[in-house]
Amino acid sequence: MRVLKSAEHKRMAWKNGGGETVEVFVHPPGADLSDFDWRVSMAHVAADGPFSCFEGIDRTLALLEGEGMRLAIEGQGEVLLTLASPPLSFPADAPTQAALTGGPITDLNVMTRRRVLRHQVERLALDAGQSLHLPPRPARWWLLLATGSCRIEASGESVSLAAHDSLMGEGALPTLAIHSAETPVTLFAITIAP
Repeated sequence: MRVLKSAEHKRMAWKNGGGETVEVFVHPPGADLSDFDWRVSMAHVAADGPFSCFEGIDRTLALLEGEGMRLAIEGQGEVLLTLASPPLSFPADAPTQAALTGGPITDLNVMTRRRVLRHQVERLALDAGQSLHLPPRPARWWLLLATGSCRIEASGESVSLAAHDSLMGEGALPTLAIHSAETPVTLFAITIAP
C-alpha cells in the first residue's frame, strides 16, 4: 500500500486550457494527456464550458466539493451531478458541456482506455466515529478521501488520510478497516482492471 498526499499531487492545465487539474496518478508513469492507459485526477471547475475530449477513453465523474454541475452529454442528454449523486460514467470522447448550478466545484475524474481497461468508482460515507470493513477485491485500487480524516488498517499496517489524500494498492485488495475520526467521512473506492 502507498499513501499519496494531496500536497504532492501534480498540478497542470486542462487539455482544453479551460482550467486546472490535479493529477493523482497516471499510467504509464510520465504519460501525457494523449497516451495514458488510466488516470485519476481532480479538477477545479470555476465556470461553465466544454469538457476536454479524450478519444477512446471512458470516464467517471463524482463531485467532491460544491453545489452541483449540470452536464449535457451527447447521446445521454442532461444529467445533474451533486454531492449526493452516484458517480457518473460516460464516454470521454462524447461532446459534453458543463453548467455550474451554484458556484465553483471540485470533481473526481477517473479515466481508462476503452477496450484495454475498465474501472469502477464507488462512494463510501461514514458517520463520525464509525468504522467500515471493505472485503478483498482484485486489480489496482485506490481509496481517495473527499472529506474528513480517517485511519485505515490492513494486513497489520495502519495509515492516516486527510482530505484529498489517497491510498493506493496493487494486486488483491486486502480486507480494509476504515475508521473515521470525529467528523463524517466521504471516500471513493476506485478499482482498475483489464
